[in-house]
Amino acid sequence: MAITTNKFPHLAGSTQLGALTIRNKTIMASLTRNRSVPTTIPNDVNVEYYTQRAKESGAGLILSEGTLIAQQGTEWPHAPGIWDEEHAAGWKKVTDAVHAEGNQIVAQLWHTGRVCHTDMDEQKKSGDPVWGPSNVPARGGEGTFRHLPGKPGHIVPTALPDPTYVLDQYTHAAKMAKLAGFDGVEIHSANGYLIDQFLSDIANIRTDKWGGSVENRIRFGLEAVKRAIDVWGADRVGIKLSPGGGYNDAYNSTKEGRIETFKAYITELDTLGLAYIQLSNYNEWGDPKHGGVPQGYALDMISTFGDLLKNTKFIVNGDYTAESAEKVLAETHAEAVVFGRAYIGNPDFYQRVQEGTPLNEDVMQLYYGGKDGDIRAGYTDYPFSPEVFAN
Repeated sequence: MAITTNKFPHLAGSTQLGALTIRNKTIMASLTRNRSVPTTIPNDVNVEYYTQRAKESGAGLILSEGTLIAQQGTEWPHAPGIWDEEHAAGWKKVTDAVHAEGNQIVAQLWHTGRVCHTDMDEQKKSGDPVWGPSNVPARGGEGTFRHLPGKPGHIVPTALPDPTYVLDQYTHAAKMAKLAGFDGVEIHSANGYLIDQFLSDIANIRTDKWGGSVENRIRFGLEAVKRAIDVWGADRVGIKLSPGGGYNDAYNSTKEGRIETFKAYITELDTLGLAYIQLSNYNEWGDPKHGGVPQGYALDMISTFGDLLKNTKFIVNGDYTAESAEKVLAETHAEAVVFGRAYIGNPDFYQRVQEGTPLNEDVMQLYYGGKDGDIRAGYTDYPFSPEVFAN
């Protein structure tokens, strides 16, 4: 069904992100949904989910859920991987379906680093320890690994002896993403996962070329991006950042130090000719607040970092509504807005907001998995608006 009403004109219309032409300025965020059962390979229900949100009534561009570049014992059982040809074949069914709807999909390449657990099944199968930049654990996290006896929290990671071991995994995953038919890749450099851990002067206490100075701490993330560029070309590579920190105990010793680190990082990323840089706002709900003290910083992402971007477009993420997204597009040089939870329960989110159709509410009740063995529940069973459904 053609969308004839543009209640939010700045969200409407196509735009260009590197080699990617997107048909509207609402981007579907990476949303971990725990549905790649029985293992980590995308299945037919995953195909259905992405197809629903790829339709004309939905996202202008889809960012895949976090896709693991190697077997890791994450808190997310049944998160998908992209580390071999079997995973690529599973993802190919998804990308073919998205392309059949005239849409595009980018693979978010993800390594969770120290926030894994050695006793999770995938970690045991991998034969690797839980890697971190240093043997510094994330604090707290009690109950994080709810599928293990006692629901433990974070453990002490093993310091990567040679970070090129994981950089090689980024290269291989980027190649598998190309084999899978994705339209590009996004490096996940946010939310306290491995690259963000290297950026922190708390999680990263290395004394070699990968730690210490700001220049050294940003090196790993830059090299991961360059590995993706070698496979895809810069105009099909994006990156996600969360400079405010907080989530997964991601923080620097001072606010000033975190700002300095990310200013240096963003300045270097801007020279690479990337398709986009995604700036995620600080979310208070995701901050562990050890001792009641927030670990992140409620920075204004656009005013703090936006002017550093001379060669690269940026997109923004973080609890936006259609109204606040329209405002940020009208008043800043952000290129598009990334929506997360809105796309969980509203596969036709774009059409709903443009035509003033109420949104499906209560979308988080089954966020971490299905119900009574039904993986479609809370995943592909959210209704389209009547106008869309009838067509």
